[in-house]
Amino acid sequence: MKTEKKFLRQKGKLPEDLILQEGLEIPEELPVLPLIDTVVFPQMVTALGVSTERELKLLDYVLSGKRLLALALQKNSSKEKEAGPEDLHDYATAAIVLQMLRMPDNTARMLIQGAARLRLVQFVREEPYLVARVELLQDILEEDMETEALARSVSDQFIKIVSMSTALPEELKIAVVNIDHPGRLADMIASHLSINVHEKEEILESINVKERLKKVNGFISREMEVLELAKKIQGQVRSEMEKGQREYYLRQQLKAIQEELGETDERTTETQELKQKIAQAKMPPEALKEAERELARLQKMPPQAAEYTVSRTYLDWLLSLPWSVSTQDNLDINQAQKVLDEDHYDLKRVKDRILEYLAVRKLKSDMKGPILCFVGPPGTGKTSLGKSIARALGRKFIRMSLGGIRDEAEIRGHRRTYIGALPGRIVQGIRKAESNNPVFMLDEIDKLGMDFRGDPSSALLEVLDPEQNFSFSDHYLEVPFDLSKVMFITTANYLDPIPPALRDRMEVLELPGYTEEEKLNIAKTFLIPKQIKEHGLKPENITFEDEAINSIIADYTREAGLRNLERAIATVCRKVAKEVAAGKTQSKVIKGENLLDFLGPVAFFKEIAERTSEPGVSTGLAWTPTGGDILFIESTYMLGTGKLTLTGQLGEVMKESAEAAMSYVRSRSKALDIPLQDFTKYDFHIHVPAGAIPKDGPSAGVTIAMSLLSLLTGRPVRPEVAMTGEITLRGRVLPVGGIKEKVLAARRAGITTVVLPKRNEKDLIEVHDEVKKNIEFHFVEKVDEMLPIVFGTLEPERKKEEELVKAH
Repeated sequence: MKTEKKFLRQKGKLPEDLILQEGLEIPEELPVLPLIDTVVFPQMVTALGVSTERELKLLDYVLSGKRLLALALQKNSSKEKEAGPEDLHDYATAAIVLQMLRMPDNTARMLIQGAARLRLVQFVREEPYLVARVELLQDILEEDMETEALARSVSDQFIKIVSMSTALPEELKIAVVNIDHPGRLADMIASHLSINVHEKEEILESINVKERLKKVNGFISREMEVLELAKKIQGQVRSEMEKGQREYYLRQQLKAIQEELGETDERTTETQELKQKIAQAKMPPEALKEAERELARLQKMPPQAAEYTVSRTYLDWLLSLPWSVSTQDNLDINQAQKVLDEDHYDLKRVKDRILEYLAVRKLKSDMKGPILCFVGPPGTGKTSLGKSIARALGRKFIRMSLGGIRDEAEIRGHRRTYIGALPGRIVQGIRKAESNNPVFMLDEIDKLGMDFRGDPSSALLEVLDPEQNFSFSDHYLEVPFDLSKVMFITTANYLDPIPPALRDRMEVLELPGYTEEEKLNIAKTFLIPKQIKEHGLKPENITFEDEAINSIIADYTREAGLRNLERAIATVCRKVAKEVAAGKTQSKVIKGENLLDFLGPVAFFKEIAERTSEPGVSTGLAWTPTGGDILFIESTYMLGTGKLTLTGQLGEVMKESAEAAMSYVRSRSKALDIPLQDFTKYDFHIHVPAGAIPKDGPSAGVTIAMSLLSLLTGRPVRPEVAMTGEITLRGRVLPVGGIKEKVLAARRAGITTVVLPKRNEKDLIEVHDEVKKNIEFHFVEKVDEMLPIVFGTLEPERKKEEELVKAH
């Protein structure tokens, strides 16, 4: 039902025959017009609009008769469907249509006047419009002092509301005074109060006049409180505005007086200082223009203004940045080589890259800074290498950890419109370094996150691109800053999580891990002296034998990096420090046989020979984010229906490799001399131990195939052999990744024979000769070529036919 918000204003008096009389008769049945957001009270005149076909038919019927109809409020304000009897309140208002006006858009407007309260007893018809049997309701009026007091209170308070509110006309005061019936008074006031339709419906349903006056009185009190609060708020706002204007005029007068007297205030001095700083900062033209514009804006702004602090903080940031301040590079290549060797053992490829940069920088002074990415397992010295590079170059060093950062504003900063806004951590780091060419290390770039606040890795695309970062724009500064002189170094444990676009901008240098010989040298040269010093000992208090260090490396730590090795050395030093402090000893020699007293039982065992001594077990090589590792594949079978079970928390790719290996073994059972004839009578189970660790990838395919062949032929795999490679259904061995890490893992585990895919032979170039020295490498293209290497003979040993028959 569509309603009008304004009454239809009519000129002159209404026709005499349409004015309602006290004795108006209401028929037993009336057509019912549903209302959505309007409640019409008796004696009240209002305008309504009708638009639907159902409403227009009802209006035509009403106009053809006595012009009477019932107005009932809907229980909800839904316009999606025509209201039915169940959607209407039981109490309604009988109304008479005074005038009707047809509109060009096939709608109509009518002026109506409420006549009396009704109760809808029963609906007698729903089509083409609602018709209901109605019961006329008379007001229950108790003429006592309480009723009179309520009526007077309601009348007086409403007159006050009319005086306070700008939405109500002054004529309502006269209308209220002239109403002598308490019930009509309550109805008239309720129709003009700012209350919702359901509260108005409550008043319409109140037949008892005293109860009706009490409800209206409550609503009036609430409206009075709202109007008084609004008046108070307006007064406060007006007072604050007048105060601000008064202060402005006083400041202007004070400024004029000071100018006449030739006196200057603190602001003038501050402004002069800022001008001098801007001149000394040697900003680029765009930044200089922005600084001067902001200073001019600051001069016109009163210090008490909230924007004053924001503008002053912005100027401080612009002035504190090293726009033209650079540190002098140490271009002595031999000295740089010496510094790098002092801090780190080996890492030849990384050191060569830094020295190459220095050499080119010496020949070409305006060379852009490189973007390097150190990738390797934890503990291989990536972060400390960045500090060493800064020391070798003679530059400032800034480190920023990216682990867990999810907000783009951490990189680019916040807009100045935000409260407490700051530049991003890139600009903050440059300010802290106080030079525009530091070594800037972005640590753990593979740990960047992303959420609704933006993608920080996308924000880094501009930072880590020499073709773009000469005009890096921070959201807070909004002027370009030249980052091309900065040497950015990022670190990561592995490359996969880094977006391809970001990875493409960086030069990747791998730090794959250390061999046992390298760890021994690093421990003797760096770790042991460092821990002796940190624990308050002297070199004569403790001596580590090589045998003891090798035992710590092999038996107590199994890692690509050095952190656990350093912790173990620290543990030994603490225990010696305790004895020295207690006066029990002044010198201690750490030998292999007394490590048990310092570090407890051995943590790692060389269990390859033990694990592979039975048929059905083979040794594979795996790549992990913390370096390479060895992997045992176990197979077994039992009576069943030919089902294949895979366990060990395997990924989808590794499961598919196992299925491919099984299919290959079954299809080649005769050629491989497998005694088992009917695979459908057995269930096969392939398990990869360390079941709590997720494993995935295709590189275990040949290892699974060898495990199955060992199981089915009864021949154990040679304990000194480890392998890696992807298998196809035709028995071809495809190349895999992580060869360097896998070879290092084989070396740590004591493997002497490694089987690799033929196409991975080129990857061995990156492996140190020292690592390859005691390992025999075999490169294969087909699984058949692996048999003599893995089992030690071309003809695997057969099981006896009688055992198979017995197993059936």
